[in-house]
Amino acid sequence: MAESSRTGKAVVRGRVKQSIVFWCFNIAGEKWDLDKMCQVTRDLGVDAVEIVPPEDWPILKKYGLKCALSPNGMPGAPFVKGFNNPIYHDEVVARSIESIDATADAGFPNVIAFTGYKWRNAEDPSSGEISSEECIANCVQGLKRVVGHAEKRGVTLCLEHLNTRDDSHPMKGHPGYQGDDINLVAKIIRQVGSPRLKLLFDIYHVQIMHGDVIRRIEEFKDIIGHVHTAGNPGRAELDDQQEINFPPILRKLLAVGYQGYVGQEFIPTRDPLAGLREAVTLCDV
Repeated sequence: MAESSRTGKAVVRGRVKQSIVFWCFNIAGEKWDLDKMCQVTRDLGVDAVEIVPPEDWPILKKYGLKCALSPNGMPGAPFVKGFNNPIYHDEVVARSIESIDATADAGFPNVIAFTGYKWRNAEDPSSGEISSEECIANCVQGLKRVVGHAEKRGVTLCLEHLNTRDDSHPMKGHPGYQGDDINLVAKIIRQVGSPRLKLLFDIYHVQIMHGDVIRRIEEFKDIIGHVHTAGNPGRAELDDQQEINFPPILRKLLAVGYQGYVGQEFIPTRDPLAGLREAVTLCDV
């Protein structure tokens, strides 16, 4: 292992802006608190974390860090009730606008967004399914209620594509999520047609649902607004026990002119600091 990944800053080149997703290091093993997360982030030479609620942003600012991707404010599992279902529009729109305002006031760039689960009652699979055509139309309608405000505040909504194939863990896959086809998610974004609505391109989820990651980056280069990493299978470390070859993927992102953040979103299976150092170093192409 290179010396820079053992001690001190893991970021040497700095061509790729990296961030670290807090929840991954708060659910397993050592269960880092936010202060620990911020200390590690800063020590690695990374300037941002993700999915931290606004009430905790003073802790980020204490360490001189940004929130690269803000939560959408929905309670519980925020990806369940989304823009695909009109019965949730009022709540999703209100919470998204609230998050956009907090994010803009803090000087942070992005807010996460989700299609939601495909069932007409999002928490009841027996309630019947929303069709793909309805999903697209409903998402476009709901997102148009929000995106104008995002444009005014200078904040980007990032609509996430998630996998539905891994049912081994509630955060490794999301059976029932309607935005599991990246082409459907891209169609929604392009129909809304705003520079403040982009695709959250999660390399792990894309690999599971579609593969062909580098070709997909080329296909969607105009709408990628945020990127996540994790090893597959298992959403674990970016090491030699998984199938994704990250350096050429990161180089492709740079080649197409991507300038946003790449968030480390893997669930540690061993020493979290060692795994995080390895991942940050690997992506520092």
